[in-house]
Amino acid sequence: MSPVEYRGKKPKLERPSWIKVAVPGDDSLKKVGDLMNKGGLHTVCQEAHCPNIYECWQMGTATFLILGEVCTRKCGFCAVSKGSPTPVDPDEPRELAEAAANLNLKHVVITSVDRDDLEDGGAGQFAKTLEALREKLPEATTEVLVPDFRPAPELGLDLVLGADPTIFSHNVETVRRLYPAARPGSNYDHSVSLLSSAAERIGGDRVKSSLILGLGEKDEEVRETIEDLYRAGARRINLGQYLAPSDRHIPVKRYWSPEEFSDLGKFATDLGFIKVESAPLVRSSYHAAV
Repeated sequence: MSPVEYRGKKPKLERPSWIKVAVPGDDSLKKVGDLMNKGGLHTVCQEAHCPNIYECWQMGTATFLILGEVCTRKCGFCAVSKGSPTPVDPDEPRELAEAAANLNLKHVVITSVDRDDLEDGGAGQFAKTLEALREKLPEATTEVLVPDFRPAPELGLDLVLGADPTIFSHNVETVRRLYPAARPGSNYDHSVSLLSSAAERIGGDRVKSSLILGLGEKDEEVRETIEDLYRAGARRINLGQYLAPSDRHIPVKRYWSPEEFSDLGKFATDLGFIKVESAPLVRSSYHAAV
């Protein structure tokens, strides 16, 4: 089965009433969007069609997408473009830091597309961006949401953790069984191992991962994955509902109810996670500020 071609494979499920997004009445969205466009910057808030874009930008949090907007992999749930990436922009760290300072952001999340074409997987650009932010906006906390840095995970961790982000995050996204269809080119055990290595170096209280639900996973699989993340040392977790970006992506197989998310959140809290966000519209950077 192709991980990308899903058109006509299954009738769409009707969206339930709880999948609603509040739109602000002010010009906060336009202000941030104009600044991004002016600097040639990208946010995952825009690229991934995040439902919380209004709320997060109003709260002084933004998630910047570095290393271009074209990914080298073809995850079946992701809205980011796939193909041949552009060369690394040496001015990007400075421009991003200046934009974050102009917006007076309190918490800056940095993520990227997968860059399997780069020897370090893009880790060096993460490090340079963290250094630029520390110089330009020293009072802000930072979070990196990194790819898996294959085939050089230790090099990637050395570079990123050496730049001392407040929070280190890497998303497993889904349960082990669904990786071949949902995350071709990625490996469940590798992702869990990356989180484990990060927790050993900086402590689990600063390590985070996220899951999107609705790709066809079962309740017991989700709980097993949460347990795997806890055993790996991660102590922060976000759980949210998958919303298909288009009918060329994996269709939503199930809408998990707010009550089910609440139960999973309690399960994670009872295990020992120190920060848990679990609700239909939660995304990996939702309420990210420390």
